Amino acid sequence: MDIRASVIQQGIANDAAWVGRLAADFGDPKRAECAGVISLCVMPYIALFVHESYAKLATSDPALAALVSTDFKAIVARARHSLKLFEDTNRRIDGQLDYFRDEIRAAHADHFTGNAPRSFRFLETDLGLFSYASRLISTSHVANFHLGISPRATLAMTGQEIMAHSEKYGRYFRHLGAQVPAGGGATFFSKIDPQEMGEAGNDIHSADYYGRGFDGPGSMDLNALLTVFRCMVNFVSTAIPSVDTAGSFDYTEFKIRFLTVYQVLGSLKILRTDRRYPLTLRSDRALQEILDVPATQTIMDPSAKPFRNTLVHYNLNRHVDLSKVDLNAPVFNLASVYFPSCNGLDDLAEIVEQALANTTAVIDEWANPEGSV
Repeated sequence: MDIRASVIQQGIANDAAWVGRLAADFGDPKRAECAGVISLCVMPYIALFVHESYAKLATSDPALAALVSTDFKAIVARARHSLKLFEDTNRRIDGQLDYFRDEIRAAHADHFTGNAPRSFRFLETDLGLFSYASRLISTSHVANFHLGISPRATLAMTGQEIMAHSEKYGRYFRHLGAQVPAGGGATFFSKIDPQEMGEAGNDIHSADYYGRGFDGPGSMDLNALLTVFRCMVNFVSTAIPSVDTAGSFDYTEFKIRFLTVYQVLGSLKILRTDRRYPLTLRSDRALQEILDVPATQTIMDPSAKPFRNTLVHYNLNRHVDLSKVDLNAPVFNLASVYFPSCNGLDDLAEIVEQALANTTAVIDEWANPEGSV
């Protein structure tokens, strides 16, 4: 097997093995109450692994192709593409804003409000907030955005139907060789502190929540999407460590951290340069503080995009010097190939950490200058 094929095979195997280990950690009764929210946070990444591995393997593995129905394939694709944010070519900014307003918010409002007697409807809520380490990591809207199932269908699903959907993912990864180790998987979830998990206050009205912070009350639709960005960076920053307890890099967890910060930063850059969406001075300042710092500029340098593409699609760029690829090194030694300032993954991981720390701090203040979740 040549080195290009080996990189694809090893990358897919790494992600599949991680999913199996995560399933083992989700079985830990001490953290059972955390599994629901955390599983929603990781869902789009798991869908990414399915979508991209299927693209590489389906033609050569008929048994794998048989596991993926047309409906499941479409759900996986939508969940995977949710990670693109404003880089989704089918929606870009305007399409994402329309989808969030007309599909997600509308479905949740119809489902959760208008049921109480008119005099008590002010008590009804349509947005749940979830935090870890006092930082917002998901909402009921964000979770629906990443799930890949239509909002109205999601709200109508029974527990049995949700379980059946999850089992489709399980069968897929078992075919790829994923195993659920009996002693636990030692993923990030094994380090989650249940006492740090919680609902960030009571459920609230989405109109009230999206009407404050970020770009102000005149930009509620944009504020809703920026809340997605906020949850994504907060989740990987607070819940997924840069290295494991032994000080080693986990291929998949580094991949999730890098791709998250890359996609959020890239989408904020698109927002900043799209003149159809004039922003307030406060938003301009926030974007400047996020985008105009060295760590962000290093990650977003166009010359480094092939590194992102390999993490997403598994295959090496056709121009890469194969003599520099090391199958035994973390992320195949590609950090030093695409980031000249980095001697290895240690240096790149530190840059990612700096970008995440800065982005989460600024985006939290941008979202709510009063300092609450």
